[in-house]
Amino acid sequence: MEWLAMERWSPYIVGVGIGVLSWLTFLLSDKPIGCSTAFARTSGMIERLFRGSKVMDKPYYQQFTPTVDWEWMLVLGIVIGAFISSILSGVFRISWIPSLWAETFGTALTPRFIVALVGGIFMGIGSRWAGGCTSGHGISGALQLTVSSWLAAVSFFIGGIVTAMLIFRVFAGWGG
Repeated sequence: MEWLAMERWSPYIVGVGIGVLSWLTFLLSDKPIGCSTAFARTSGMIERLFRGSKVMDKPYYQQFTPTVDWEWMLVLGIVIGAFISSILSGVFRISWIPSLWAETFGTALTPRFIVALVGGIFMGIGSRWAGGCTSGHGISGALQLTVSSWLAAVSFFIGGIVTAMLIFRVFAGWGG
């Protein structure tokens, strides 16, 4: 069980593990692995706290009922699993500002929070617009050889590279 305490795992072994998990998910639930719908359902649950059952009048929430489902539990499992993994490997620490960000832009919390918030909003909009997130398209859709998922996965990489270059090359002089 020493492998549970490793700081980094082989990407090949992890890839195989994700593939097996995808197979089991299809076998047991006939659904692909995905996370973004869980966040959409959560927004509906939060809205329901303020608006009550009126939230169910929206066509979106009629299609994606705001309830805790297996995808929601998957997201919870990812968070809990990451926490346990960081504890077992001895690398757990609370960090509000990642070191690369601090080196490039400084340690002010407000700009980091704003960029993370805006990035999260864009990711949420993009995942709903694309009909899935990186796990839905990049893992499950690619596993099924769907053209839309392969295009989405390529776009994720291109978008990530362009965004990283913009943030850490173009805007780097703005931070400090």
